[in-house]
Amino acid sequence: MSMQIFDMVVRNGRIVSEGNIIEGCLGITDGKIAAIAEGTCLAGKREIDAMGRWVLPGGIDSHCHIEQMSGMGRMSAGDFYSATVSAAYGGTTTIIPFAAQHRGASIPNVVADYKERARKSVIDYGIHLIVSDPTEQVLMHDLPQAIRDGISSVKVYMTYDSLKLADSQLLDIFALARHEDALVMVHAENNDIIKWLADRLLAKGYTLPKYHAVAHDPLAEAEATNRAIILSRVIDVPILLVHVSGAEAIDAIRRARLAGLPILAESCPQYLFLTADDLDRDGMEGAKFCCSPPPRDPASQEAVWHGFIDTTLTTYSSDHAPYRFDKTGKLPNGEHTTFKEVANGVPGLELRLPLLFSEGFLTGRIDIHQFVALTATNHAKLYGLAPRKGAIVVGADADIAIWDENREVTVTNDMLHDEVGYTPYEGKTIRGWPQVVLCRGRVIVDNGALVAERGSGQYLPRKGPQIDNLTSTYLRRPDARAKARSAFLATLVGA
Repeated sequence: MSMQIFDMVVRNGRIVSEGNIIEGCLGITDGKIAAIAEGTCLAGKREIDAMGRWVLPGGIDSHCHIEQMSGMGRMSAGDFYSATVSAAYGGTTTIIPFAAQHRGASIPNVVADYKERARKSVIDYGIHLIVSDPTEQVLMHDLPQAIRDGISSVKVYMTYDSLKLADSQLLDIFALARHEDALVMVHAENNDIIKWLADRLLAKGYTLPKYHAVAHDPLAEAEATNRAIILSRVIDVPILLVHVSGAEAIDAIRRARLAGLPILAESCPQYLFLTADDLDRDGMEGAKFCCSPPPRDPASQEAVWHGFIDTTLTTYSSDHAPYRFDKTGKLPNGEHTTFKEVANGVPGLELRLPLLFSEGFLTGRIDIHQFVALTATNHAKLYGLAPRKGAIVVGADADIAIWDENREVTVTNDMLHDEVGYTPYEGKTIRGWPQVVLCRGRVIVDNGALVAERGSGQYLPRKGPQIDNLTSTYLRRPDARAKARSAFLATLVGA
């Protein structure tokens, strides 16, 4: 009997698949993983020798802002082409950025415009919806239709005057998400605390970037996190708290999960590798590090690490929100820009995975299976992409990153591809880097060379979240009476 010849074989790698490490090779046909075998028994029309390297699922970044107008009216730096090239170089093969509905905007128009922008992508992509204007038309027709069409996640804000929703509006969105099987992502900061502190800081002449971290006190995050959890309990609906940064917020999430509540959360590189001291650099340099919530302190960094280690935090995303260090982005009023006027966000799409590989896996804080879960598998489950994405299993898309754990890189902006003009991680030494990256079986990065064509990424309609296996290990589930109460309340708000 003749041996099967695959389109491509990745040979001699350390393949991480479903909690196992397999020393062997992958067979890829028609863009799908067709075989996983120990040893070197597979043959392909093209072969990649991964000797001594890790063969991991391509990363999924489920929180990144690309070609998006901010609530402050500023367009992010770069576009879908430069952002996805940057992602590919960093080992990410799927992104889910945000189509943002600003007040007064039509959701169908917002989605159509964003899909058109995204056609430049070199990797695969889904779309989240930011909802800031939940009118009757939105709640009764536009948002349910968008969810049914494959946009199965919605982001809401508890802060920013131009984006934030009242508690009653949050309940409307939560109830709709329960009815339509969608996941709600929540930016949890108390807007009134931030505004109260910021007004008083500015009145006393405290305008430098470092005061952004003072205004965005950790208690603003903690209060809003607790409130979001309580509101989700009213409807008994899963929610995901995004970019969690503070120890008290993490403690609230941990308590909820231990109580059996379907509360999920993510954090990001800036909360592991930056601190508020970075905002206190000379002149306006600190503006490069302003994001919301801001980086905290070393104790908060350790709390985030612990949250990843004990699975309180479910996913690791970049929250890539790039703005140039000029009047179009960070400094609308030049050197006279106050901390309230600085565009919020830091770039991180390309360095997200290398930072965690180096400082998480190679230092022993997390193992390789946790790395894969935090960077790919859990994203796929939460955002309706599993089993097609997020894991090396037969039948999945052949989204693969081949990592050289011995390659050492000193980060400079010149080596990156996101067109932002700076990186908050300038000068940091990273060990481990993706050497070859495949998306649906096609090589897109090969030893530092981009070989993907503009527009070769595919749009991914998505299903509802798969969270049972991400919440089933906790101590207890809400009792039947609580579930019945929440189901009844959900009917009162039209879901």
